Amino acid sequence: MACFLVSAAAGVGVAAAKYIVKHHEKKNSLKVSEEPKEYKFGSEVKWSKKLAYLELVLFTGSFILAGEHMIHGEVVPFPPFLTAMSSPADATEMLHEMGTTGVLMLGLLVAAWAVGVLLVDFIKYRKHKKVEAKKLEEAK
Repeated sequence: MACFLVSAAAGVGVAAAKYIVKHHEKKNSLKVSEEPKEYKFGSEVKWSKKLAYLELVLFTGSFILAGEHMIHGEVVPFPPFLTAMSSPADATEMLHEMGTTGVLMLGLLVAAWAVGVLLVDFIKYRKHKKVEAKKLEEAK
């Protein structure tokens, strides 16, 4: 009934966190000509970019679910917008669904995002190590 609200609320929180992280990245950024001395795992893609991907996943999922709920008549374009809010018994059922289904979907979306971020970081790390090994080999 309203499980999409959990992902939407998390998306708002991630959007706020993204702007805070972006501000700190700008404040602490290195000069363009200066390269870090040692490459660290996960340092190639900035965290603000990673959080932007999570934000996109959360908002996309919640909008698709909101559309599905509109098709099934659970969300209407007039107050109270959620049909479950019309009676207290339905409201408790809605809160239960948000606490179970909504949180589970949020956890799965965040887990899928985390796996994707780790894979991208691992691939970029391996590519960087291969380039370093090739430079060392050419130097010999």
